[in-house]
Parts: sequence; structure tokens; C-alpha cells
Amino acid sequence: MSEKQEITKLVLLRHGKSIWNHDRHFTGWSDVTLSPAGEEEARRAGNLLQEAGYTFDICFTSELRRATDTLEIVLSIMGLKEIPIRRDWRLNERHYGALEGLRPWEAIRQFGIWPILSTQICFTATPPSLDLGDKRFPGNQVSYASIDKSLLPLAESLKQTAERAKPFWQQTILPEIRQGKRVLIVSHKNLLRSLMMQLANLSQKQVMKLSIATAQPLCFELDSKLNLVRYYYVYQEKG
Repeated sequence: MSEKQEITKLVLLRHGKSIWNHDRHFTGWSDVTLSPAGEEEARRAGNLLQEAGYTFDICFTSELRRATDTLEIVLSIMGLKEIPIRRDWRLNERHYGALEGLRPWEAIRQFGIWPILSTQICFTATPPSLDLGDKRFPGNQVSYASIDKSLLPLAESLKQTAERAKPFWQQTILPEIRQGKRVLIVSHKNLLRSLMMQLANLSQKQVMKLSIATAQPLCFELDSKLNLVRYYYVYQEKG
């Protein structure tokens, strides 16, 4: 019997830059589009994955356009437009509550510095919450009309974001990986940080310091028991 360890590769990809990235808006669930620079980043990601020999059997992404458009561009570049895609709100970015749409200085002027700073450095800190009648609450948006309003966030800490994503990861994504399928997940910074926390067994402090580059494929190699062997960014080899 061969002793060679079977390795499964899972690729995580943060969407390309959005039109709000430049001005540093708290974007969250606000459904903004990719910027021209973000579209170019997505094309580079697709070329990079293709040149490195990657292919996929199924993809997962959020309900937000900056992620779905990134995925569409990547799959088009790779010639994989026909493979199954699962979109789900549980892969959406962290919801920033009453901070959504604000620039940092606007948020500080309205709420003070600590409610803003704490959301960036504390795993359990929740941003100022929305009112139920606020149009930014997903429960008031047509896109989420089929979802029980009690499940949708008024604001989320990174801890709550991780808890929201965990059942979908365990019940929907992991079974596909266990079947040997090659999986690509295109999502958002905080959602991907929460997945990396599980995959790499990171502490709360480590995950808060974790940086994830936009549209730079991140490959996780898993053994036959789906334990992490190593992870790394996929870079173009220099000739």
C-alpha cells in the first residue's frame, strides 16, 4: 500500500477592490460594484490560477456583487463558466451595522472613536446597531426577502460573523471537499478570516491581525482527514 499522503487543495479568494475601497467606506453588506482596478485584479487572479494549473469542480460565493463579479471574471478567464456555483448570504461580509456606508471620519464624528476602533481590534466588539426600520437592514431588502428576518444581522462582531458562517462551512462546503471536489470560495475579508481561523486553528488575537490581499488566490492544502498541511498565496513563477 502506498504511503503517499493524499492532498486536497482548497482555494480562498477575496474579491477585487470595490468602488468604495479607495475612500475606505465601511462597506459590509452594501452591494457596491468592483472598481476598474478590481476588475483587473480579478482577471489577474484568473490568469494566475490557470497558469498554475488549478481547476475547480464547484464554487461558493456570497450574495454581494463585488464577490460574484470577481468569481464570474475568474471563471471566464479559466474557461470554467459552466461549473456549479453556490451563492449564499452566509458568505457575505461582516455587517457593520450603523457604520455601513460611512467613511471612518464620519463614523467617528457620529459615534465617537472607541465604538469604531474596537470593531477593528476586538474579536467580540459589535458596531453600533441598526434600527429594524433602517433600509440598510437586510430584512428590509428584496434580495433577502426569503430569509427569516430573525437570522439577519443588525450589526456583527467578527465572532458573530464566524458563528453565522460556521454551519454553512460544516454542512455545505466541507461535504463537497470530502467527496474530493476541488473547491474555490470567493468572498470577503472578514468572512475569509473567520474561515481561516477554523482551518489554521488561529486564536482571536491572531485572526484580528490577519491581513488578506484583494484578489490574490490563497491555497490551503489539506490531508485525507482535512487537517491543514500548509497554506500559501499562489504567485506567478518567474521565468
